[in-house]
Amino acid sequence: MSSEQPPAASPTPDLEIKDAHLIFNRVWKSLESEIGRENLHFPKELILLGGAPGSGKGTNTNFIRKLRGITAEPIVISELLSSPEAQKIKAEGGMVGDEEVLRLLLYRLLEPRFRDSTVLDGFPRTTVQVECLKLFYDEMISLRREYSETPMAHHFRQPIFHIMVLFVDEAESIERQLKRGRESLAHNAEVRQSGVGELWEERKTDFDPELARNRYRTFKEKTFDALVSLKQIFHYHFINAQASIDVVQQNIIRELDYQSSLELDPRTYDSLRAIPLAEELVQQARQELVKRLDGYQVEHPEVLAAVVDFIQGKMMPIIERYAVSGRATINTEEPLFWNPVALAILIDIFSERGFRASVDIHRQEIPERFDLKTGMIETREKKVYRIMVLFAGSKIRRG
Repeated sequence: MSSEQPPAASPTPDLEIKDAHLIFNRVWKSLESEIGRENLHFPKELILLGGAPGSGKGTNTNFIRKLRGITAEPIVISELLSSPEAQKIKAEGGMVGDEEVLRLLLYRLLEPRFRDSTVLDGFPRTTVQVECLKLFYDEMISLRREYSETPMAHHFRQPIFHIMVLFVDEAESIERQLKRGRESLAHNAEVRQSGVGELWEERKTDFDPELARNRYRTFKEKTFDALVSLKQIFHYHFINAQASIDVVQQNIIRELDYQSSLELDPRTYDSLRAIPLAEELVQQARQELVKRLDGYQVEHPEVLAAVVDFIQGKMMPIIERYAVSGRATINTEEPLFWNPVALAILIDIFSERGFRASVDIHRQEIPERFDLKTGMIETREKKVYRIMVLFAGSKIRRG
């Protein structure tokens, strides 16, 4: 709600919800009338970014965009209220309240550059805006169902809404706001003196501790509560922003980690879910490896010990010589490996130690005796075990 239109009294939640339905329906009907229902192609993903003053929204917005592969610039509601469209409303004597904010936002979201994903900064901030956001999501789902069996289905994808809140406590927020004020003054003084660079915004709240405190409490009592109210509906991410920037960004990475069950269309996910995830296979394989190695120790201790001795004495000296390349091939006729259990143990030991090992067996018939009476040649089988060992080699810098 605009600061130009202070409410005479706080409306009850029921009235605010009723107002939200009236507001949303007017805006939505105007969209359908002007653009056409079949042309309401909104972004698949919206990341609604909220944060306490000084929590680092500006710092982390581009990080989030890069993390999600978002090329479109963020939509910042405060900038939207200064847009030519908003100025026109004011020039005609209108007020930029919740309805106008919603109208400006939905029209902006229809621009093709936001078709895949965008970060939305500063919405929702009021109970009315929260309810409008829910209604907007419901309409996107309705559009998807309506066009799901038509050639236009690809324009109406499964919507994904993320609510992300960067949070710092009151003392930290005030300190950061005042620090930003000091930095702005120093920067602007240098720009004015040198004539080089652009002036930074100087906010009144960045120079007065009491104003900074009031700004924080306004966020805490209104915007924060509005965002938390969506926790049970959309993907909700609470980020403790009091840590260092590296820690905060690692937390953001974890929170926005790709999850196919959340992001794929349900029908697509159902089609793919029979194929196991690689990480599940790796985890299961690791568990089976541990069982096998422990089993060798119990059931074949002598063979296990012999294989370990062979690896240490015969193989590791060769592998160490090829450590830079990360690849070693070893040929052996070791009789130990006539026992297939020994080969299995060898491969499993290398796997447990972080190598990848494979074995090819080359068989040759070697003549041993010639029978002059029958003309028959007696032979023996010669087995050569070619063991390939792969691992992460060293990267050599050149030039």
